[in-house]
Amino acid sequence: MIKLIASDMDGTLLNDKLELSQTNAQTIKKAQEKGVEFIVATGRSLTEARPLVEGAGLKASYITLNGAMVFDPDGNVAVEIPLEKERTQDLMTLLNQHGFYFELVTNKGLVSDSRVGRIKNVADLIVSLNPGTDFKTGIALASARAELMDILYVDDYNKILNDDSFKVMKMVVFDENGPDVFKDLRHTLEQKDDLIITSSSPNNVEINHKDAQKGIALARYAEEKNIGIADVMAIGDNYNDESMIRTAGLPVAMENAVPEIKELSKYITDTNKNNGVAKAIEHFIDLN
Repeated sequence: MIKLIASDMDGTLLNDKLELSQTNAQTIKKAQEKGVEFIVATGRSLTEARPLVEGAGLKASYITLNGAMVFDPDGNVAVEIPLEKERTQDLMTLLNQHGFYFELVTNKGLVSDSRVGRIKNVADLIVSLNPGTDFKTGIALASARAELMDILYVDDYNKILNDDSFKVMKMVVFDENGPDVFKDLRHTLEQKDDLIITSSSPNNVEINHKDAQKGIALARYAEEKNIGIADVMAIGDNYNDESMIRTAGLPVAMENAVPEIKELSKYITDTNKNNGVAKAIEHFIDLN
């Protein structure tokens, strides 16, 4: 019997317009009314994730930043697993040497050293999710979204590292040319045994502390709720979902998921454009 559902956001809970549909929201509410716990498990920060979820009328707990921070439904911090400061400095040096644009995701929100770089990468994501959308339109949409997000822009990331009130929870590297340009970088990063390297889209690489993983956070959350792993459903589509897909008793892949996630899953639902999360929940909650 499913007692806990964990869902990724981008490519899963959110549709191709980066919105949480009313169909998904209403189905989750029905499951909650039947006593099923629901937790969002995302690479996004709480400030990015929560408005989309609560804007659809939902209340949930959150595994954010791939597991680096976990929050209860009221937004209180339950878990924090930051990158070590020295490691962050080393990574910054490496990424700058290779000319990559990257962002820091901190305990105080997202930090960027380039407004242009930030907007461009959001535009790339919008265009990739909506093939009929041209880049100019993507830029316009991205600019509007960027204004709604609480982003701190700095001219030097060292200002953040030198401020002890900031903790770097995750680093995200971007390149519009996709996985090919990341091969050497990923190889270098994967040699560092204190890190976990994932991605949530073809145009990024996400860097976390090795203990900051969705699967680890989900297992801890289930244990705190006295829910056995066999009674946990996890729904995802991309590489940063792998640890929770491997952890859950019922792993579910989106139809639009990468092949590796599909291979690990016991059930494949519809696409994120067609309310795949709602369809998976309806199917298995009916079985309950």
